Amino acid sequence: MEPEEFVPPPECPVFEPTWEEFEDPLEYIAKIRPIAEKAGICKIRPPVDWQPPFAVEVDNFRFTPRIQRLNELEAETRVKLNYLDQIARFWEIQGSTLKIPNVERKMLDLFTLSKIVTEEGGYEVICKDRRWARVAQRMCYPSGKNIGSLLRSHYERIVYPYELYQSGANLAQCKARPLYDSEEIDKEYKPHSIPLRQSVQPPKTNSYGRRAKRLQADPEPSEEDIEKNPELRKLQIYGAGPKMMGLGLVAKDRNLRRRDKDIPECPPTLIVKDEPMEDIRLEPCTVEFCYDIKEEEEENGENSNTVSTKSTRLRRNAANSQFTRKPVAKAEFFVCRICARSDDDDKLLACFVCNDSYRIYCLLPPLPEIPRTVWRCPKCVVEECKKPPEAFGFEQATREYTLQSFGEMADTFKSDYFSMPVHMVPTELVEKEFWRLVCSIDEDVTVEYGADIHSKEFGSGFPMKNGKRKLTPEEEEYAICGWNLNVLPVLDQSVLCHINADISGMKVPWLYVGMVFSTFCWHIEDHWSYSINYLHWGEPKTWYGVPSSAAELLEDVMKKLTPELFDSQPDLLHQLVTIMNPNILMSYGVPVFRTNQCAGEFVITFPRAYHSGFNQGYNFAEAVNFCTADWLPAGRRCIDHYRRLRRYCVFSHEELICKMAANPERLDLNLAAVVHKEMLVMVQEERKLRKALLDKGITEAEREAFELLPDDERQCNKCKTTCFLSALACYDCPDALVCLYHIDDLCKCPSNRHYLRYRYTLDELPTMLHKLKVRAESFDIWANKVKFTLEVIDGPKKTLEQLKALQWEAAEKKFPENDLLQQLRNAITEVEKCVSEAQSLVCTKKSSRVRSKLTVEQLKTFLDQIHTLPCIIHQEKDVKDLLESVESFQLLAQEALKVSPPNISDLRDLIEQGDHMVIDVPEMNQLRGQVQQALWLNEMRETLATSSSRHVTLDVMRRLMESGCNVTQNLEVEKAMAELQELLTISERWEEKAQICLEARQKHPPATLEAIIKEAETIPVFLPNILSLKETLLKARAWIADVEEIQNGDHYPCLDDLEGLVAVGRDLPVRMDELHHLEVQVMAAHSWREKACKTFLKKNSCYTLLEVLCPCNNVDSHNIKRARWKKEKDCSLFKSDIESLGLSAQDLREPGSVSLAFKEGEQKEKEYILQLRELNASKSQTSQRNEQQQYCVCGQPSNDLMLQCDLCKDWFHGTCVTYPKLTNQKHSLAWWDWDFRFLCPLCMRSRRPRLATILALLVALQKLPVRLPEGEALQCLTERAITWQDRARQALAVDEVTVLLEKLNELGQQLQNEVTKELVVLKESTRNEDSSQESKQDESSVADAGSLETTDNHMINSYLPRLKGAVIEISESTQQQLEELMMEGDLLEVNLDETHTMWRILQAAGPPPLKTLQKFVEIEKSERKLSKAKGKDSEKKRKRKSERGDYTPTSQEELETKKSRDEPASDSCVKKKAPPATENQVESKEEHL
Repeated sequence: MEPEEFVPPPECPVFEPTWEEFEDPLEYIAKIRPIAEKAGICKIRPPVDWQPPFAVEVDNFRFTPRIQRLNELEAETRVKLNYLDQIARFWEIQGSTLKIPNVERKMLDLFTLSKIVTEEGGYEVICKDRRWARVAQRMCYPSGKNIGSLLRSHYERIVYPYELYQSGANLAQCKARPLYDSEEIDKEYKPHSIPLRQSVQPPKTNSYGRRAKRLQADPEPSEEDIEKNPELRKLQIYGAGPKMMGLGLVAKDRNLRRRDKDIPECPPTLIVKDEPMEDIRLEPCTVEFCYDIKEEEEENGENSNTVSTKSTRLRRNAANSQFTRKPVAKAEFFVCRICARSDDDDKLLACFVCNDSYRIYCLLPPLPEIPRTVWRCPKCVVEECKKPPEAFGFEQATREYTLQSFGEMADTFKSDYFSMPVHMVPTELVEKEFWRLVCSIDEDVTVEYGADIHSKEFGSGFPMKNGKRKLTPEEEEYAICGWNLNVLPVLDQSVLCHINADISGMKVPWLYVGMVFSTFCWHIEDHWSYSINYLHWGEPKTWYGVPSSAAELLEDVMKKLTPELFDSQPDLLHQLVTIMNPNILMSYGVPVFRTNQCAGEFVITFPRAYHSGFNQGYNFAEAVNFCTADWLPAGRRCIDHYRRLRRYCVFSHEELICKMAANPERLDLNLAAVVHKEMLVMVQEERKLRKALLDKGITEAEREAFELLPDDERQCNKCKTTCFLSALACYDCPDALVCLYHIDDLCKCPSNRHYLRYRYTLDELPTMLHKLKVRAESFDIWANKVKFTLEVIDGPKKTLEQLKALQWEAAEKKFPENDLLQQLRNAITEVEKCVSEAQSLVCTKKSSRVRSKLTVEQLKTFLDQIHTLPCIIHQEKDVKDLLESVESFQLLAQEALKVSPPNISDLRDLIEQGDHMVIDVPEMNQLRGQVQQALWLNEMRETLATSSSRHVTLDVMRRLMESGCNVTQNLEVEKAMAELQELLTISERWEEKAQICLEARQKHPPATLEAIIKEAETIPVFLPNILSLKETLLKARAWIADVEEIQNGDHYPCLDDLEGLVAVGRDLPVRMDELHHLEVQVMAAHSWREKACKTFLKKNSCYTLLEVLCPCNNVDSHNIKRARWKKEKDCSLFKSDIESLGLSAQDLREPGSVSLAFKEGEQKEKEYILQLRELNASKSQTSQRNEQQQYCVCGQPSNDLMLQCDLCKDWFHGTCVTYPKLTNQKHSLAWWDWDFRFLCPLCMRSRRPRLATILALLVALQKLPVRLPEGEALQCLTERAITWQDRARQALAVDEVTVLLEKLNELGQQLQNEVTKELVVLKESTRNEDSSQESKQDESSVADAGSLETTDNHMINSYLPRLKGAVIEISESTQQQLEELMMEGDLLEVNLDETHTMWRILQAAGPPPLKTLQKFVEIEKSERKLSKAKGKDSEKKRKRKSERGDYTPTSQEELETKKSRDEPASDSCVKKKAPPATENQVESKEEHL
């Protein structure tokens, strides 16, 4: 049966005293006792700052702990274990080993099985009624598995023989054996010495416990085992009736049995021979048990069972080693004890212990053959099994620990057990695991507990003033503190301070060093005293408590559930060795409470409150007992309880009472009263007992000072009570002594030999009692005086000095705190307060000092209070005079308030008079209220006067309203307040309207604003929002006038002016229709400018649109441009649009200013380019000598691949700029048609759109009603381009130039035909090449592109040596004219066809530029190598991504789009790089050539 999960009991009360309450421990404990004793235990948390230092000398602290086996502590578990011990002993003495079988994979509970069978009527009744299924059901086994039959089998085989022997049924037929001369009647069997449990040393490494051997599961014997085992067949174990367990019952391993065959069998126990009777003589023999235990685990099966084999041999004391029986002379001496027959000798058995003989078939149950082991008769078996069990107690460990070594052991055990650090184990988990282990039979967990360590020997955890060492100031403070456990038991209010002896554990604290699971069992303190426990440090200690009201119920429940333990140990609960699950107790109605005591907390147990608990881990605690006055009745009842249990007393309760009664003046009054009651009961009982002694005829007596005798010499021989008042002794028996409760149990001597030993006579006891009564009744006398003084009504009153004298008397006689004393203190305090108050009133009246005033009602109440005081005060007359003066002033004030209209001067005089009075008169508020009303009405009338109303602000009106609310209201004030509120509401409403209009959330037209302003002007209040609205309306009208002025002007307005007006109009909170028109115009202008920027400006250009459109007329600007390229558009290098034309912002607004500036800039630009050419020409001449000269846009020195700009003649790196690529063109021997003209990015600043595109922009510009500087600049640029185009066309229309152009066209056609023929031959030879090379080219598109590019480069290189020139001749004047026009055309940021025509003519007139063309080819080769290297890297990355699954193939179009994005924008003369050509494209190109 699985134990139910542990449910924690409710928590006990927890108290947290203040510092004031914490000062007196016994007083605070008495205060909380009514609440706390209902739970039996309570916990007290000291104030946070109360932290006593740990005073134990850690290095010298050594102790030996106790050993605790958890499952032996619990009462019900111990009963089961004791039962298993007995039944195991029963089978052991018969030569068998008890092996408990498993049922449903759990060990069978033999005790529960036996108990249920007994409750159901016994074995025979259950078998007869077939109720084994009910037995299985009561044991909580599942139904339907035939478990009842299995339980019956186990019961018959294991339990029933033991029960049969226990009941003595098998001894019913035994007859008395004849006695021999050397024998005695009922000879007692004395077993071999069995070590007590306390003296057994625990094994160093024991994970199973001492019961592990007998708790091994018993395997069920199979049919094969029964067939092969002769013992099983002989015993017929499966027959009807009970069976006897023998050696062969356990099914053993076949291999083990096979090995055992080599061992010789033991001889039988007895060999009976027919010998003559006179030779019969039995020699004593000694039986030795030699156990050779061999254990093996079975391979097949879930649970491996340990099997043991035993071999038993008998050995004589004589020299020979073989056991034999001497021949006997007379066989009749060997008779069966059951049938009393002596025949059939070979079937007789002799008992190993008593030598009685039995036939094997006369036994119950009968034996099939003579056993081969030592055999005991049924009588000896019963005697052995019925021996009383040894008393249970804790063993003492053999190892001595220090605190450090014990802590290491404890922490290691806990962390290993729970498989986690000790500080992380929850207390709830430890608690549930503890109760599971305690209630478990098959799990043995052993822990150690350093309990009951004497602090007097090892030192207390609290600082002590014992002179052993000097204490620090902090330690001295804690050494005298009442909560120090060395001080608490001997406080003046404690009863134990009257005991001189140092009682260890009661007056002297005990120390406790615990580890996890270490336990203190259910118990109550000695003499039912209080106990207090303080946890110095370490992990918590879990407590369980039962209130004293349920103490007898707990005892009855434990006796009911475990009667076997209390039968052998009636005082079991006083031994601190037994625990029981709180859930079991709670199920029987026992109230149980719990708590977790943490470090720095106290736990208090109350008289006769059972408590127990365990430790959560390694900790150090200290505990001691103490007794207060309320304990004395419980202590007397405890002595009576001890007398019934015959338990020794720790001290004599009678001696303690008499010792306190002997010195009543030292007693606290409350303690004296309680001692008097106890003494009275004790004297009356003593009189009764001594009278019974006289009635018996005992008259002899002598005085005895019992307190001088040791306790063991004055204990009652019967009940073990320590005697003090009297005892009965015998002259003839000096060691005999009994208390007067057991006078019949002294001795068997005649009563005339008995005499009384007494401490006090019956006359002395009343004297002591009277002293206590006087001490206790002195309080009553004093109380009567106080009551008479405090309750006087009509009689003469006492003085204040007489009241204080009564208070002093209570302090002198140390009367306890009580209600009457508190009333006296309160009365004295009240009188003193009244005297002080009266004196303050009189003194204030005379000196006019400022003080808190009393009201008239309070003054009357104070006067009534003086009348009711229990004593007389002299200031009463002065208080009466003051009250009369106040009442007369009230009459004057009431008359003044009735005058209408009020006279302010009279009112102010009365107010001044009332302010000098020490009493607060209620009419004063009415007087002040009327004055405030008049003043406020005057202020309101002056404020709202017509002359000053325009200067009144809302704040002034609100202040008037607030002050009016504080004025006492009447009809006139309320009317004025209503008028003021109405005006204020109207003003705030118009202010709110104006504020809404000003916030511009929803703009309103000017007419609406004007209407609001006009209506608000009628309000006679200063309204700031209305004034702001007026200003806004004026600004809106001025803005509209500006717009009309601009729109009605002679010229279109400038964009900057419109943008400024739009910005101002948007900020105004007025809705204006003109604003929308202006926003549309500005938006259209910005749209045109953006379109023009996209047309002219390159991507990421460092120029503005106006810079591109205007001529460049500064030589230094070339260096600025280069810096722009180098420093990536540094803001400090930019010029504004205004500076680009040399005009100011105002000049740009003037019509025609841009055109004039543009015309001036054209001429300057020509001069600038000529200067720049001259400068760059000198630069090229000195470049070979000066290596530090900077070139290109990058500013680096020159290299071999430098290109010269055709316009500015500056040099640039081919890898830094965009240049015309020859491989992307159609080539022929007409090299002048090749596009290899190079313009640097500093000269070619824009995209240079065609003229038609520019004209479309101009058309869109004409539609804009806005003037733009860029638009005017674009018009100038267009006019300049058209003018230049006309000049160029005129120059090209000359006859000389026309003839040259025709000649160039004819020559180009001839050269093209020659190239075509060569390509046809080349194509035929190409077709005859190996087809494998073509297949390789088809496999990779990259390889195709590379071969095509190689072919183009090869073609260009093959053309260069064949180029001829000059092919035409041109006159010098015409050439100069064309060159000048060519330069001017290159300066234009417009793409014109005439420029290219002039360039062809000029190129054909000169030799071919082979070096320049060769540079282009070399630059392309270097770029191609670089791109291939990048392509390989990208291919490797692509392969790695594809292996990881991250790469997604990109289409050819996406690659081309990306590539086109990455390339910088080139000029209009350079074509974009074409995509790689396919083979068909190559063929078509060749055919075209």
